[in-house]
Amino acid sequence: MEDYTLPFWIYLCVLTVFIGGAMKKILASHLSTAPTLVAWLGATVLVERLWAFCLPAVLLLVLLGLACCIYLAARTRPPPAALPAHGKAVFITGCDSGFGNAAAKRLDALGFEVFATVLDLSGDGARELQRICSPRLTLLQVDITQPQQVQQALLDTKAKLGLRGLWGLVNNAGICVNIGDAELSLMSNFRGCMEVNFFGTVNVTKTFLPLLRQAKGRLITISSPAGDQPFPCLAAYGASKAALNLFINTLRHELELWGVRVSTILPGSYKTGQSSNHAYWEQQHKQLLQNLSPALLEDYGEDYVNETKELFQSHAKQANPDFSPVIDTIVQALLAPQPQVRYFAGPGLGLVYFIHNYCPFSISNHFLKKLFVKKKLMPRALRKQSGFNLNLNLHNNNNEEKLK
Repeated sequence: MEDYTLPFWIYLCVLTVFIGGAMKKILASHLSTAPTLVAWLGATVLVERLWAFCLPAVLLLVLLGLACCIYLAARTRPPPAALPAHGKAVFITGCDSGFGNAAAKRLDALGFEVFATVLDLSGDGARELQRICSPRLTLLQVDITQPQQVQQALLDTKAKLGLRGLWGLVNNAGICVNIGDAELSLMSNFRGCMEVNFFGTVNVTKTFLPLLRQAKGRLITISSPAGDQPFPCLAAYGASKAALNLFINTLRHELELWGVRVSTILPGSYKTGQSSNHAYWEQQHKQLLQNLSPALLEDYGEDYVNETKELFQSHAKQANPDFSPVIDTIVQALLAPQPQVRYFAGPGLGLVYFIHNYCPFSISNHFLKKLFVKKKLMPRALRKQSGFNLNLNLHNNNNEEKLK
């Protein structure tokens, strides 16, 4: 062992810290089987180094056996019993459709006292909740971008709760307006996403936090992987979710002293809200074309903008109509004795985050482009430039042949 130089030991320590940190992060994230297998392969590389360079075989076998016993004990230990739902009150935003509507029905069926906000009390989603759910469910008409309506919802909730606190706040309401390149996205798109996804959610959270602190309850926010990763053509939506993620993560630290548990849920691709509404996206697309400057439309081309719309609609058609993974996660975050900080709700998300966190930037960047919007057309100006360069090269080649 004395033959090994100082750089070798530095290298071995760095490798140990890196592999150990990656293992801890991956296993704690409850990712899918493939990334976990990659993590164990990394650990195997470390073990191989230790075996070859500095540990007797017997000691190594003892360490491996001990590590396996600890790991298997942790995996086979039965999870702690869930908390009872009876007597607990939950406030959910955005229950007209999608996750909010499904969550309100599930939580009501479990015995929660549910306060469900909708934009339209006479809409299909509100009528469905009134028809299906028990008298424990209270419908409130709330636009979360309107502070007066949020304050009124607080008064109505307090009136029903009496001296009790609020066990759960589920921030679900959100919008995703017309997608497209950031330069093509209207400022109204950016403002609209920020008003609902960030400012509206911040206002609801701040308004109801005193009730959550009183009950030492749970703050649960439905966010998006687009807030962590730069998905092409989702700049407005992703920016609003990124701001929301930072706000929620800050609250997680600040509310720990109050006994309030804070969780973020990151769903995969699901058919929610207007995502599968063809008429809605056609109207958004028409509005975009009408408001783009002629010069910008000339540079990108109407066919380029049309392709983006068609690709997004194709992606929306393939989205998962079954909300149960997300709803199961909401229930778990509300009732688990030790809820997780982050939940990945949907197949494939573990792999997406593994590539984003651990692979080189060039690989993760290429993966995102292939995963979401697989564009084939270049902007019109670039196509013209490519054609001009091709013609120029052909012309130069012909001149060179004549000189010969």
